[in-house]
Amino acid sequence: MNLPEGMTEEQVIAQIQIVVNRIAPKYAFYGYTTDDIRQEAFILCIEALNRYDPTRPLENFLSVNLSNRLKTFVRDNYFTAQTNEQRKKLVQPAQLDYEDSIIDVAETFGNSYEQIDVKSMTRAIDQYMPANVRMDYLKLINDVYVSKQRREEVIDIVKSILEEHGYAEGINEEG
Repeated sequence: MNLPEGMTEEQVIAQIQIVVNRIAPKYAFYGYTTDDIRQEAFILCIEALNRYDPTRPLENFLSVNLSNRLKTFVRDNYFTAQTNEQRKKLVQPAQLDYEDSIIDVAETFGNSYEQIDVKSMTRAIDQYMPANVRMDYLKLINDVYVSKQRREEVIDIVKSILEEHGYAEGINEEG
């Protein structure tokens, strides 16, 4: 790793972590977890150090470089000669259908509160989470920043999913 002049390895890694934690979650999309993108982003930042211009702030250089590289990654891997509608399906999260479920809804989601456990609650949330909020839900469970308003919307949706499937007594009002 080529270190910028006057910086220690720990300082450079700290700068990289700041940039990665801020930018990488924006590129977590279908098929890639936030951790996967963070790891790729870290490697991209290390590789970019060879091209660093010391007249610029390191964080700015890394931010621009990482954003551009991740945009290129998305373009190269998910945009092809397909129609716009086909491209859209590749990049946006899909709503799960009943056939995609790995559990038997009637058997698992009975009204018996004896069945309440974290795994079945998580399966219910995963199966019924609307596609338009799935990204923010995944960010929340991976400790990635989501605005307060959006976080409250996602939590309300999670609560309603749990209530609809017999988990009303298992919901912790503290969030």
